[in-house]
Formats: sequence, C-alpha cells, structure tokens
Amino acid sequence: MKEFPTSIDKLTTLRWLHLSGCLELKELPTSIDKLTVLQQLYLSGWSELKELRTSIEKLIALQSLDLSRCSELKELPTSIDKLTSLEKLDLSGCSKLKELPTTINKLTILQSLNLLGCSGLKELPTSIDKLTSLEMLDL
Repeated sequence: MKEFPTSIDKLTTLRWLHLSGCLELKELPTSIDKLTVLQQLYLSGWSELKELRTSIEKLIALQSLDLSRCSELKELPTSIDKLTSLEKLDLSGCSKLKELPTTINKLTILQSLNLLGCSGLKELPTSIDKLTSLEMLDL
C-alpha cells in the first residue's frame, strides 16, 4: 500500500488497526484523529516514518501503540501525554529516536514501555518515575 485511503475517517467504530510492514507509507493521514474509539494501532516496520502527527492526541481510547522498527522515527510529539488510556508503548528498534518527551510522565496507566534497540536514546527523562503503573521497561 502506497497511501492511505481517504475514507479512513469514516471508520468511526474501528478499534484495531494493524498496518505493520507497510514499507511505503511515510505518514499517518490527518484524518486519523477521527478514529476516536481506536484501541490498538500497529505501525511496526514503517521504515519511512520520521514523526507522528500531533493529531494522534485525539486517539484518547488508544491502549496499545506499536512503533517498533520505525527506524527513521526521530521523536514523539509532546502531545503523546493526551493518550491517557495508553497501557503499552513499543518503540523497540527505533534507532534514531533521540529522546522521549518529558510529558510521557502523564501516561499514568502505562504498563509496558519497550525501548530495546533505541541506540539514539542516550537517557530517559527524569519524569519517568511518575509512571507508577509501569510493570515492564525493556532497555
């Protein structure tokens, strides 16, 4: 698949979107913010993805976000703190990721954070101690 269908915003009851391995996709469509009941979003292996749109903040029901092997991803938007239902965040293999936003501390129900293979990440934000529900941290 080379580009997203423009009608994706019509799928307002979609709860699970699995787009792993879509190597030619470079960005999420702006209309992704219409999928407000989406709970699972898998973008693993998007080797051309450099950044997430800030509109991802509208996915308030999102429980799991898999960005593993998005090797060109350099940063997460600070608005990631709006994903207050997020329980699992997989960033493994995001080798160009430089830092985590300090706002990550607002993800208070985050249980799993996978940073294995994030070789560009030199340190964790000091605010990570606020992730009191964190059960698995993979470095």
